[in-house]
Amino acid sequence: MELHVQGPGPAAPFLSARDLFETEHDLELPVTVRIRENPDERTWTGHDDDGHVLNISRQAATSAMARELAVHEFAHMLRNEEEHPSHVQSTEEALFLALAGESVERSTLTQCYQIANHMKDIYADDITLALGPTDKLVAFFESTLASALSDRPDDSGDGAAWGLFGGQAPDAAPDSDSRRLTAATDPEITAVNAAFALAMVERHELVDADHRLYDLAHAAARDAPAIDSEAFKRRFRNLQRNPDPSDYRKELVDATRAFAAGSGRAAD
Repeated sequence: MELHVQGPGPAAPFLSARDLFETEHDLELPVTVRIRENPDERTWTGHDDDGHVLNISRQAATSAMARELAVHEFAHMLRNEEEHPSHVQSTEEALFLALAGESVERSTLTQCYQIANHMKDIYADDITLALGPTDKLVAFFESTLASALSDRPDDSGDGAAWGLFGGQAPDAAPDSDSRRLTAATDPEITAVNAAFALAMVERHELVDADHRLYDLAHAAARDAPAIDSEAFKRRFRNLQRNPDPSDYRKELVDATRAFAAGSGRAAD
């Protein structure tokens, strides 16, 4: 695996991530990591015929989660090289199919992109969670979900704070890869985020039934009664490991419709 690290930050976490990743997998195309000085730079991965690019802030590159984040992004790169349905299916196409004839608020559309990113993350983490320790990921889910529950929504109703792992910004390329559990956001998407976290830990049997994540998820579900959190958890947890492209498109379309209906935020 050919790896190049550029910018004002350490190369060590990315080299360590490469060594861990190469114990089971390899990438055919070269990888360039671009560390940005701007602490608000979102972490995102791009792909083209010449290679993969991981853009990351110096703050994230020097965090305790840097190696784990890099392994996660390498897994997204592998899924792209494999042409896995979750990574080649156009999110815009699926959302068009799901929401044709409907009017939804811009913030709801942004959150539907986040749900699509969650589904990508599940397939990336099927790779990463088989490679090494999982305690940091569980702690990340717990801390970010707790923050989401303690923070009040933005009064504009137009989105959320962007956390350490960045994510899909409203004006960014909709199919970029990232990890995100959002703090300071709407109750509906917080409930879906909680369902995603539970789905991940149950899919890989990472925690016991009395783990604090379950209490946090229950609180998130209580705050968004119109969202069927249990159904979203089952939907995420039970995604087929190797889906047919048409089956995956249907899963994404169904998830989008379920959220748009439950959010109750159709535009006038």
